[in-house]
Formats: sequence, C-alpha cells, structure tokens
Amino acid sequence: MKKMAKIMMVTVFCIALVLPVFAGGGSQAAGADVIRIGVFEPMTGANAAGGAMEVEGIRLANELNPTVTVGGKTYKVELVVADNKSDKVEAATAVQRLIDADKVTLILGSWGSSLSMAGGEVAREARIPVIGLSCTNPLVTAGNDYYFRVCFIDPFQGTVMANYAYNNLNARAAVIVQEVSNDYSVGLAKFFSDNFKRLTGNPNSILTTVNYNTGDQDFSAQLTSIKSFNPDVIFAPGNYTESALVMKQARELGIDVPVIGGDTWETPEFIDVGRERVEGAVFSTFFASEVAATPAAEIFLKEYRSRYNKEPAAVTALGYDGYLVALDAIKRANSTDPLKIRDAVAATSGFVGATGTTTLDENGTLPRAPLSRLLKAGNSSTKPS
Repeated sequence: MKKMAKIMMVTVFCIALVLPVFAGGGSQAAGADVIRIGVFEPMTGANAAGGAMEVEGIRLANELNPTVTVGGKTYKVELVVADNKSDKVEAATAVQRLIDADKVTLILGSWGSSLSMAGGEVAREARIPVIGLSCTNPLVTAGNDYYFRVCFIDPFQGTVMANYAYNNLNARAAVIVQEVSNDYSVGLAKFFSDNFKRLTGNPNSILTTVNYNTGDQDFSAQLTSIKSFNPDVIFAPGNYTESALVMKQARELGIDVPVIGGDTWETPEFIDVGRERVEGAVFSTFFASEVAATPAAEIFLKEYRSRYNKEPAAVTALGYDGYLVALDAIKRANSTDPLKIRDAVAATSGFVGATGTTTLDENGTLPRAPLSRLLKAGNSSTKPS
C-alpha cells in the first residue's frame, strides 16, 4: 500500500478461523475438466478499491494453484468475476448470475458486509457455498448454512479498538461517527461502544453518536457538534472515502484528538483523499506484511511483491487465503458437488494460510482472541495492544 502519511495499524493475526457446520445440497460444477469458482466483488462504485484488492489476492492464489485433483482427475480452476457494483441489489444479481449462467461450484466475496449479506441469501437458497474474505459483520453468516469467512468479526475488532483507545490513548470519553447506511459501520460502532463503556465503567463515556450516509461529502454539522463535546478520541468506522473526508474536515475545524477506525481504512484511497490530514490515523487490520507469520505468508509476500512491486493490503492476503481454503475443501471433499464441498469447508481445521491458521466451530466466530500487535507504518517495531 502506498503510504504518504504515517498511519498506525492495530494488526490482528487470526490464529483460528471459525466456520459453521451444517448440512445442505446443491448443483454440479460446470465442464468436464473445469471447476468454476465465482467471485462477486465491487469492481465499480464506492467500494471498488476494496474489491480490486481482494481480487488481486484471489488471482494470485489461482495463478500459483491453477488446478485441483478430484477423484484422480485433474481439473483446471477457472475464476469467474462478477461486479456487484457496490450495490446490495446488484450483489444479489451478481450471485444469481454466477450460479445460473456460470454454473459455479463455490463463490468468494464480498468486500462489504452489506453486499455479502445481500448475495448470501441467494447462495443459501441455491445451496452454493460462499467463503467471505473481509466481511466482518456477524450477520453475514448468522442463519446462513452456506456462508463462511476467513476473517475475524466485528465483536473482536470493536474490542481491540476499544482496548486501544482506553489503554494506549488513555481515553475516557469518546465520540462515535458512524455511516448509518452501512451495516459494517453501525455494527462495529456498537461493539466499540459496548466495550468502551465496560472498560471505563461509565455508561455515559460515549458522549454522542453522530450519523452520516454513504456518499456524503460535507460533515461540518456533525463535526461542529463533536467539537462542543471535547472528546478524548473519535471512533469513525466506515468506508475509506467518507472516513478520510471526516478526518480531513475535522482537522480543518481544529479538532486534533486521535481519530481511530476499522479495517476498511487500509486502502491507498484513504491516504489519497485525506493526504496529510490523516496523519496519525489508527485502524485495525488482518495482516501485516512487515513480518511473515507463516511459511504460506512468506510465499504470498514473495510472489505478490515480485508481480506488483508494492506491499499487499490485508484484504489481498485474505483473498489469497480464501481461494486456498476453497481449494483445500474441494480436495478433501474429493468431489465437484457443491454440497460435499460445503461440508468440507465447514470441516476445515488446522489449515495454515498467509494470515494464520484456519480452524472452525459451529458458530462461525473466533473461539479465542487472536494475537494482536500495534504497528507503525514503515516500521517493524511492535508493542502489545
């Protein structure tokens, strides 16, 4: 990721991935010698940068692992990418098209929990398994026997950021700025709020919560209100563009308290929009390229750097791992039947990828808190968070 300002990242290495275990059914893969894996991501629209980064990781994993052997026969794995256009309706349409027209066996995606939930309903009805990559809202997998994920979820992310605000910033009073039209932002704001109140022991430690909608560009009213509260910290989870604008306009209004957020901030666009005004931003992330935590991470980093001549984003590593978890499930299922592959995904245990070790239980949540570290951009030194 191009870094034009000093950014702090709370990095969360997933020691275990937890996925639900259910039963189900489905359709056959397309083609005698091809297994098609669908990818539904926002390639255009407000979330296009996030979708592009996840697809980079998926494509890299596919280039390095282009085939899979099932029943003694080698199949080429073909990726079919559908643009969900950063829109919930389009997300459902994209998944339907992948299933009906492209006859995919399994689906990967999507950046954005709201988009994942919209597409997930279609996949559930069609009995096609989906592996989410960075969709952190718990509702993505709740009640959906066919949706899994390779990332931590927002209750943990909210706890990490509340702990950081309380312990590292010594904050005792916070303000929340949430993208009210974004399920990810609203959910993460709630988990931060609950944990911050618990840490402070003060039910009034969240001074106020102000809202905005996706696509808004003028936050003067919200920020003027925030300034009057004089908080110790501002928690502002949301899409990278709006979040950068919030922070930029806050600094221009003379609000100089720490501003912290979530994993969506890890895009070059966050820095491109905010420039020097996002100096000092702190956010949680899934992966740090400064240190290879596993042998799989070493391979991922080497191959990614050689192809792109830059550092990978955390969601790129998750895209890479999502594809490998899918491939591993197909091998263990020893079948091209989506139902058997779904069951194999649900039984994933001890799979070592770039972002850590994948193990699952029946709830689709992490059984224990992964290791977390605080990293300064451009510096590999760490301290516990």
